[in-house]
Amino acid sequence: MSLYTLLKVVHILSSTLLFGTGLGTAFFMWFTWRSGNLATIAAVSRLTVRADWLFTTPAVLVQPITGIALIKLMGFPWTTAWLQAAIALYLLAGACWLPVVYLQWRVRDLATTALATDSLLSPASRRYMRWWFVLGWPAFIAVLAIFWLMVAKPALWS
Repeated sequence: MSLYTLLKVVHILSSTLLFGTGLGTAFFMWFTWRSGNLATIAAVSRLTVRADWLFTTPAVLVQPITGIALIKLMGFPWTTAWLQAAIALYLLAGACWLPVVYLQWRVRDLATTALATDSLLSPASRRYMRWWFVLGWPAFIAVLAIFWLMVAKPALWS
C-alpha cells in the first residue's frame, strides 16, 4: 500500500469515526436528557464523556495530521479555496466542540451528584444542556460541509 493510500484511508476512517461518534453520542445524550430519567442521564452522560476521550479526541488529532500530510503529498496550495474553507470549518467545529466537552463533563458531574444525593438536577444542568444543544448544530453543519468540500473540491473563489 502506498503512503498516499494509507494516509487517505486513515483520514477517511478518522473522519467517519469523528462524525459517527459525534452524531451517535449527541443522539443518545439529547434523547436521554429529554427522558428526564436521572439514573439514565447520569449513565449516558458518563458514557458520552468516555466516548469523547476514546474516539472523538483521537480522531480530532488524527484529522489535521493526515490532512496536512495529504495536502503536502498531493501538492495542493494552501491558498486553494475549498481547502481554506474546510480548514475554517474545522476550526469552527473545534471551537464549538471544546465547550461542548466541558458542558458534558459538568452535566455528568451534576447528574451523578444529584443521583447520589437523591435530589433533582440543578437549574445549571438545564442551562448547560441548552448551550450543549445550541453549540452542537454549527459543529454538525460544519462537519457535513467539510465532507462535501473534501469530496467535491469546488472552485469557491479566486
